[in-house]
Amino acid sequence: MTEQLLSCVEVEPTQTAMASVIWLHGLGADGHDFEAVVPALNLPDALPVRFVFPNAPVQPVTVNGGWEMPAWYDILEMTLERKIDVAGLLHSVSQINRLIEREIARGVAADKIVLAGFSQGGAVAYHAALCFPQRLAGLLTLSTYVATAELIKQHRSEANQALPIAIHHGTADDVVPISLGQQANELLQQLAYKPQWHSWPVDHSLCLEEIEAIGEWLTTLLTMDTL
Repeated sequence: MTEQLLSCVEVEPTQTAMASVIWLHGLGADGHDFEAVVPALNLPDALPVRFVFPNAPVQPVTVNGGWEMPAWYDILEMTLERKIDVAGLLHSVSQINRLIEREIARGVAADKIVLAGFSQGGAVAYHAALCFPQRLAGLLTLSTYVATAELIKQHRSEANQALPIAIHHGTADDVVPISLGQQANELLQQLAYKPQWHSWPVDHSLCLEEIEAIGEWLTTLLTMDTL
């Protein structure tokens, strides 16, 4: 029996979508969490982008006393390095891969699909994007960390070795310390990626200037070679 696709909040462009952004929320949130960001990105009207905000499945989270909440994977210990359920993360990666494949089936070329993720969603986005077998448009990670470094080293895709990557992190983040974002940046550089690093004077959240910078990045990324 085939597992159902994740439910998603979708924001459609006024014209037929020629690019897609699949954006993963953080722990305890849902697909509506970043929906309001779309207009603030100020993407040009001539750039028809579909935004797909998947909902993580509801599951118990150990560090939150076993309470059930939307989560991409279980977090077993809230140490600095974080002990996580790797199998759960990889299952979420497979679910995101299916959403990428659905966008391709809906007529969006793989190299016009951006993966984005905030916090826990960013850890999934790192693995999914760097290991996806077809070239993607880009990877946007927000207030997050790399949770599966050794697996990424083993299974990363040659097709995405030159993937444009933008990392954003708040200097006052008390949930995912900025040191974890810096570690991710350093790891990517060691693996010969060329990430762009951005820090902002915020906590575990986004600010308007950051959103505007992301909009400029997406516009440049998705208008290269013209759609």
